[in-house]
Amino acid sequence: MLWRGDGGGTSIDAIRKDGPYRTRVGRSTAGRRRGRAGLVAALSAIAALALGCGDAGAVIVHLPGKTLGYQPLSGAAPTPIKPLLDGKPPSSGNSKSGKPLLYNGGPVMTSNTNYALYWDPSGAPAYPAGYEQGIDRYFEDLAHDSGGNQNTDSVLVQYYDEAGEHANYDSHFGGALIDTDPYPANGCSAAPICLTDQQLRTEIKKYVEANGLPAGLAHEYFLLTPPGVESCFEAAGHSCSAGASHAAYCAYHGYISASVGVLIYANDPYVDGIECDVGEEHPNGNPSDATIGGGLSHEHSESVTDPELNAWYDAKEEEIGDKCRTFNEATEYGEALGIAPDGAKYNQAIDGDLYYYQQEWSNEAGGCEQRSALLPIVKKAAPKKGPASGGTPVTITGANFIGPVTVEFGETPATEVTVESSASLTAVSPAGAPGSKVSITVKTASGTSAVVKKVSFKYLKK
Repeated sequence: MLWRGDGGGTSIDAIRKDGPYRTRVGRSTAGRRRGRAGLVAALSAIAALALGCGDAGAVIVHLPGKTLGYQPLSGAAPTPIKPLLDGKPPSSGNSKSGKPLLYNGGPVMTSNTNYALYWDPSGAPAYPAGYEQGIDRYFEDLAHDSGGNQNTDSVLVQYYDEAGEHANYDSHFGGALIDTDPYPANGCSAAPICLTDQQLRTEIKKYVEANGLPAGLAHEYFLLTPPGVESCFEAAGHSCSAGASHAAYCAYHGYISASVGVLIYANDPYVDGIECDVGEEHPNGNPSDATIGGGLSHEHSESVTDPELNAWYDAKEEEIGDKCRTFNEATEYGEALGIAPDGAKYNQAIDGDLYYYQQEWSNEAGGCEQRSALLPIVKKAAPKKGPASGGTPVTITGANFIGPVTVEFGETPATEVTVESSASLTAVSPAGAPGSKVSITVKTASGTSAVVKKVSFKYLKK
């Protein structure tokens, strides 16, 4: 049974601070460091499969006993090494096709509490100054603007599960966690420090269980390793992180079955100045910009809409981020909103902070978006009158009723709202002044519908 949790944060002060673990919470000014290198052509591979692929590759990979979704590097035509473990040929992404994501029956994250997990044992390579604070700030910013339509998280709310629950923009920052456990002996040989996915999964599970941290579909753990610490899907090392030989991915996400419940996680290796970096577009002048733009935001969006790799992806097994991983700046990032003080472009402004990272696929828009631009539209409402005491179910038809929805009769919220589809909902009228006539409007994360004269409700005098 999956434990969904309550979507709230966890008190980091309650987590054990002795032994091999310590924790940190709080926000400090991000350090400054100029990014370098652009999106470098490299390899897009599936574990034990291919070194290189055209656009995005088959980005859900099926390994023995697990499934992962990864963000591929850009590259040339594929050169197969071994057949896919699931027998499927590689595919290439095409955001221009307009083909939608398909629902495959699995859950979405109806809220998400994010944890930044830094694996930082004594003697390990150091994180650059300001890096951890920059990552923490991003999660804090997402939480601050939660529920709005200022960034790509607002695009996610159109996706839902079989129970009709949406991937709401309901984001929280659970805190920064520091794991000081030593790295295990290398499980792969693609870098001086090289860990397999299984080793990463083992450590995340161990850390969460040892510290009594929450599990379930409302929590995600982002493992952030320092420069020089690389990873591979398997011990064979055919598909590894950008800084390793046989480089294939920028980051990936998956889930772990544990005694405490399902653990949603993402592996975000350090990518500043190497493949996956967004080049000089570091609006914070911080190496954390490379991680956020080069994988973390991508995996966050895919985890929310496809946490167990069985919810939303298209016929080519490309998830919400993969369809916009085009390696073309205009389509992948969209139009820049402006220029940051350090001269870098930005396309996201979250809690006043500036970021530059890829867009996400919108089924409703039929393309990639920086933020949801689909305002709700109201067309009809029936019945048009009811008692002043309230309690009348009113059916409202229109369009773009996506994600968390509220309905107002005049300036008073409906007492209950049931969304049947993106084009129909039922709202129960609140109490109103006898004889008054009020407009009916619908509000989503994208904004509020325009007032339509014929869509109104009259309160009876008796």
